[in-house]
Amino acid sequence: MPEDGSGCIIGMEYLPELECVCVGTAAGDILLCYLSTKQVECVGTVDSGLSAMSWSPDQELVLLATGQQTLIMMTRDFEPITEKQIHQDEFGEGKFITVGWGKKETQFHGSEGKQAAQRKQTEVLPASSWDDSKPRVTWRGDGQFVAVSAVCPETGARKVRVWNRELMLQSTSEPISGLEQALAWKPSGNLITSTQEKPNRHDVVFLEKNGLLHGEFTLPFQKGQVKVNELTWNADSTVLAVWLEELKTVNSNPNSYVQLWTTGNYHWYLKQSLHFGNLEKNKLVSLLWDSVLPYRLHILCQGWHYLFYDWHWTIDRGMGENSKHVANVAVIDGAKVLVTAFQHAVVPPPMCTYELQLKQAVNQVAFHTDPKCSGDMAILDADNKIYVYRYGQSMVKDPTVRLGATGGNGFKANVEMPRLDKTYRVNLGTNTNEVMNPLGLRFLTWLPDDSFLVVGQDQQAARSVLHHLTAAPHVTGAEEEHLNLRLSLSVDGEVITLCCSPVTKTVALQLADRQILKYLWEASTPVLQPWQTSSGCALQFPHLCMQTSLTRIGGEEVILGLTDRCRFFVNDTEVASNITSFATYNEFLLVTTNSHTCQCFCLKNMSVKALQVGLSSVAAPNNETLRKVERGSRIITVVPQDTKVVLQMPRGNLETVHHRALVLAQIRKWLDRLMFREAFQCMRKLRINLNLLYDHNPKVFLENIETFIKQIDSVNYINLFFTELKDEDFTKTMYPCLSSSSNDQAHQQPEQKKVNLICDVMRVAMECIDPEKYCLSILTAHVKKNPPELETALQKVHDLRENISPNAGAVSAEEALKYLLFLVDVNELYDYSLGTYDFDLVIMVAEKSQKDPKEYLPFLNTLRKMEINYQRYTIDKYLKRYTKALGHLSKCGPEHFSEFLNLVKDQSLYCEALKLYPSSTQEYKDISSAYGEYLIQKQLYEQAALILARAGIFEKALDAFLSSGSWQQALCMASRLGYTKEKLSSLARTMAGKLVEQRKHAEAAMLLEQYTEDYEEAVILLLEGAFWEEALRLIHKYDRLDILETNFKPAIIEAQKSQLMFLDSQKTAFLRHKSRLQVVRELKEKACESLQDYEAPYCPEFDLLSETSSVVTHSDMSSRYSHSNSRISARSSKNRRKAERKRYSLKEGSPFEDMALLEILGENVRAVDSVKGDVHVLLKQLVLFGFDEQAEGLQQLLEEVLQLMETSIPEIWTPALQQSSLNPVLGPNSTANSIMAAYQQKRMVVPAVQDSELLIAPKLNKNLQWKLHLFQ
Repeated sequence: MPEDGSGCIIGMEYLPELECVCVGTAAGDILLCYLSTKQVECVGTVDSGLSAMSWSPDQELVLLATGQQTLIMMTRDFEPITEKQIHQDEFGEGKFITVGWGKKETQFHGSEGKQAAQRKQTEVLPASSWDDSKPRVTWRGDGQFVAVSAVCPETGARKVRVWNRELMLQSTSEPISGLEQALAWKPSGNLITSTQEKPNRHDVVFLEKNGLLHGEFTLPFQKGQVKVNELTWNADSTVLAVWLEELKTVNSNPNSYVQLWTTGNYHWYLKQSLHFGNLEKNKLVSLLWDSVLPYRLHILCQGWHYLFYDWHWTIDRGMGENSKHVANVAVIDGAKVLVTAFQHAVVPPPMCTYELQLKQAVNQVAFHTDPKCSGDMAILDADNKIYVYRYGQSMVKDPTVRLGATGGNGFKANVEMPRLDKTYRVNLGTNTNEVMNPLGLRFLTWLPDDSFLVVGQDQQAARSVLHHLTAAPHVTGAEEEHLNLRLSLSVDGEVITLCCSPVTKTVALQLADRQILKYLWEASTPVLQPWQTSSGCALQFPHLCMQTSLTRIGGEEVILGLTDRCRFFVNDTEVASNITSFATYNEFLLVTTNSHTCQCFCLKNMSVKALQVGLSSVAAPNNETLRKVERGSRIITVVPQDTKVVLQMPRGNLETVHHRALVLAQIRKWLDRLMFREAFQCMRKLRINLNLLYDHNPKVFLENIETFIKQIDSVNYINLFFTELKDEDFTKTMYPCLSSSSNDQAHQQPEQKKVNLICDVMRVAMECIDPEKYCLSILTAHVKKNPPELETALQKVHDLRENISPNAGAVSAEEALKYLLFLVDVNELYDYSLGTYDFDLVIMVAEKSQKDPKEYLPFLNTLRKMEINYQRYTIDKYLKRYTKALGHLSKCGPEHFSEFLNLVKDQSLYCEALKLYPSSTQEYKDISSAYGEYLIQKQLYEQAALILARAGIFEKALDAFLSSGSWQQALCMASRLGYTKEKLSSLARTMAGKLVEQRKHAEAAMLLEQYTEDYEEAVILLLEGAFWEEALRLIHKYDRLDILETNFKPAIIEAQKSQLMFLDSQKTAFLRHKSRLQVVRELKEKACESLQDYEAPYCPEFDLLSETSSVVTHSDMSSRYSHSNSRISARSSKNRRKAERKRYSLKEGSPFEDMALLEILGENVRAVDSVKGDVHVLLKQLVLFGFDEQAEGLQQLLEEVLQLMETSIPEIWTPALQQSSLNPVLGPNSTANSIMAAYQQKRMVVPAVQDSELLIAPKLNKNLQWKLHLFQ
């Protein structure tokens, strides 16, 4: 640079890869300044000098504007690509194509009207006098295009041209009069921003890539008052920074300003205004957004004073509950504050309920933290003045407050507006000549005791000061009042967020190092101290949070924090990582998530752990905590006592939802306070099931039923309540109460059905209060019952017809009937009216139906002519009330008995029919006979016989007893019928044959002995059934000792041989199965040892698969699993039943062979144990007749087999096996640890079977003394 100071830097860029700074000078030099070596290298010079240098966002290209009005595009290594003249005559490659669709004069001109066609093109004015005429360069965010603004030599006005990376001209802007030098391409790429001076205002304008204008907004300055030095967008294209400087100044330096503008709902808001004053050392030199942190702005002043600002979005809302002015939200819009009272109107900004117009741009709004005056506001402007607006009784209209979207067009605004109460100047005792620090006061907080907290900047870097301000005594006549400093507390670090809790009188400050400090403003000597958790540790957020709030969870005060990356913290615990916004309201926490849901939690009886689980888990379908919302929704505010949650969409529009959790909580509060009307109206409006009115607390509801009826006081509403009633408890199904403190006693249901109980109780109450007024509701109560009391309801309608009320407001019979027809189908009601046997009522209902009088009148006339009982029988039969019909028909005399009996048979009403006649009558006998035949058809022979015998129909009863096998009763019937001895003998022989078929030899022998006197045949039957002692008794009774030799002795010898064969076969089978079981168990033991990863191979479905083949390799094991599962899925129910039967196969190698062996061995043991009694009886007979050898052989064999089995049982049913049947390895009570422990103990060889009784050893009966002493 020249030593005389005449040099000028026209561009500078940091190149991180080379660790150097590239500098372009007006003289034409391009320099590289290496930071590590502090050396400067000149990489090239342009002889004509440079007016601009701009690098592409990817730093692959650099564009130079030369003094000869040319553009040079170079690579990052400074190799020239191309050079072009800045001023081009053609439009560019994106030139618009005319397809000949009419002329300019015939086209539609929108709001400008037809005059626009005749209007001549206005002359473009040259650039402003203060314009430095240098080119301005800006790149699109993706680096594909670059825009250059330069002053046209012909017109003297600026034009913007868009070039691509190869420096091919794409488009040229339309002629824009008064276009200025500032130029910035929005990083998202859709608009190029510049400024334009118009005849009456100063605008920021937007151009599209094709050069056409696309919208603008006006700067809050007079024409010619300021010049715009620079426009710059932040990295995510949400904030536009405008650097302005005053033009007209007398005897002083110009003032500098930086304004931050954002857009929403197609409106541009001036959100922050930084006034840098007019001191030379405060003059701005450079303004730059951070490339990584989108809301960080870097500012450098003349006196090497460097500032950087970090912003984050916040919602200024009032959150009281006791005040009339709750749920107010303020939006800063330059020197205006737009206030929306969401309690009265939900209108999206820029519309509002009313706006406050101030003199200077507003930087902060703070609502009063006292819940009783939560609508009052304190506003901090750019001059550090605080304006206090309060609601009050003053009727004087404040000129600074103007209605917004409300009122106008003759409508009266039903909303109270605040008034400017006081204006304060903050007096911190600072020197006016100090370095200017715009926004030096931040986090304005209006405490409940009407004092203020603000955070200021310390003289030392990275330190803040907490100022506690109180109002100074009022000076009469003064426009402004002063806020005096109560105390200042130095904070070691930058304050990032500040939140206040009026309940606990606590303020929490979060510092840049994420540490949390606590300030108790009501303490006698307020101090800042580290926030300590319940465990006594100093609290520090794991990540920096942009939004914080104080609340109570489970009775403990906690601080909630939300980072800009959606991570949500309660104290230092991260409870969720997908939260986009949150708000606290009373004991509720509401959050919106990235999955487009809004969740609401009651923190009263909740732990942090439960909150973490609730935020991470998917809620049940009926869970009231979660609801879907539109994509990108953010919570704006919650309207207290109205259950409204106001959400804002990304574009700026609002949506109101009534979150189910808030609605139900409010309804429960109303019901607890017996405010039934408010609860009912809310439930009706928001479609909450009305059963909750009762289910919330049945006892209280029933005790206050009259209060409920009087509060609702609408027949229609009461009827609506009746029609929604259901017997289920909605607090357990649709609306489960999340609070653990819910009163379980209240939900003890009475024994009577819920709907019937409510209908009865309410009907009685309404009849007491005003039966005429609630007539329709009383009818509804009858109809809603289960079963419906339609006859009673119809009777009440009939009574209305008979007793016409003189009261004008009373319900007529016609109206009542018409209403009943809404509730009940007319045909059903017609049938019920017919069932009352009241023909006037029938005709009354029939007239309201669609029935043809030609059909029902003849039918009714026919009925009228009948005898009263037969008439009612006919009606009941028509209505299919057959039991009632029987009752009426039984009174019609014997001439109708055949019709009676036919009806009984058709409808199987035998039991009812028997009750209608005395047992002595012939009718009773005929009914019994028919009933007996009916039961015989149903194969209920014994019951049929009893009915017939009772009625004296012994012949049929005898046959029925024979069919049922009741031989004793059959003989009784034969006796009643007076059978002869021969006939009785024949009957006994027939029955004995049937008893032998049923293996009832003893009973058959008794019949033959007593009724046929065939003793020999009786003895043979007893020997056949092995009733040895009874056979001996008969032989000796009738002195037939010859039978001993011919039949008795051969029979007992044959029985002894049969028992020997049976025991021998059981012993052989037992030994064979026992040895096979040992082999199978050894095989499985080896398989278990060879496969360490072997998991419970014994699934009931692994049938027809060889266990021996599965112990080869692990791959075989896995293939076996997949094969088995595929078989299971395709298996039909028939095959499944077949598989159940074949589950335990004795086939060698089958997967459940060991279970089959256990099953068969158990059967062996039980079979042998069961023959001990029979063998004992047989041994006695063998000894009696001297067959000692045979008896001894039988006793020894049985003893031997029993001994073998007794010693084998512990080997077969091992203790481990029996233990696993009590505590199965795999089962409903198993855990991963228990399964692993069993595996390590090698208990996994125990099969996981469904029939656990197979694993229990059979028990031998040792109480039976079966052995004879003779052979011991």
